[in-house]
Amino acid sequence: MKRVLLFLCQGFEELEAAVFTDVLGWTRLEGDIPVEVVTAGLRPKLKCTWNMIIEPEMKFEDIQIDDYDAIAIPGGFGEAGFYEDAYDERFLKLIRDFNKQGKLIASVCVGAMPIGKSGVLKNRNATTYDLSGGHRRHQLTEMGINVLDQHIVVDENIITSTGPATGLDVAFTLLEKLTSHDNMMEIKRHMRFID
Repeated sequence: MKRVLLFLCQGFEELEAAVFTDVLGWTRLEGDIPVEVVTAGLRPKLKCTWNMIIEPEMKFEDIQIDDYDAIAIPGGFGEAGFYEDAYDERFLKLIRDFNKQGKLIASVCVGAMPIGKSGVLKNRNATTYDLSGGHRRHQLTEMGINVLDQHIVVDENIITSTGPATGLDVAFTLLEKLTSHDNMMEIKRHMRFID
C-alpha cells in the first residue's frame, strides 16, 4: 500500500482537495495497488475557501515523513487565509524534507506557491494559476522558477498545475507515478472517465 499526506492549509479550496481523496480513495476498492490518504494541517480545524469546516485527521507534530510516499497540496484563496499556513516555515520545511528524500510532491493551482517559496523549485520547471494578471506566475518567476504556460508541469518528483479544472489530471498523474499506468487506467475506467 502507498500513502499520501494531503496537506490542508487554512482557506484551501474544497474541490482541489477532493480530487485526491476521491481518485486515490477508489484504489482501495479497485485496481491492484491501494493508496491511503491521510489529511493533516497546522490547525485542528480549518475553514475552507467556501466556508466548509474541516478537521484534519493528523496533527502537524505527529507527521512522520517516512510513513508517506507523497504529499499533495491543494491551493486556496489568499482572502480566505491560504498563505497564512502555506508560507508557514514549518510547512515549508516539510516540503523541503519530502523533496530531499525524492518523494512525490503534487499541487493544484496556487498549491505550487509554497513549493516555490520552500526553494525546492529553484531553477526548475513549474506552473500555477495564470489569470488575474498572471500575478502568481510572476511571483514564481521571482523565486527563480522557470514558469511554463502549460496546464500541468511535471519536473522530476514535482507536479504543478494551473487551476481547479486541472485537479483530476493532477490526481491521476500522482496515482500513475505512485503505482503504475495500468493501475491508473483501471481506476479511470471504474470511475467512468474511460470505457
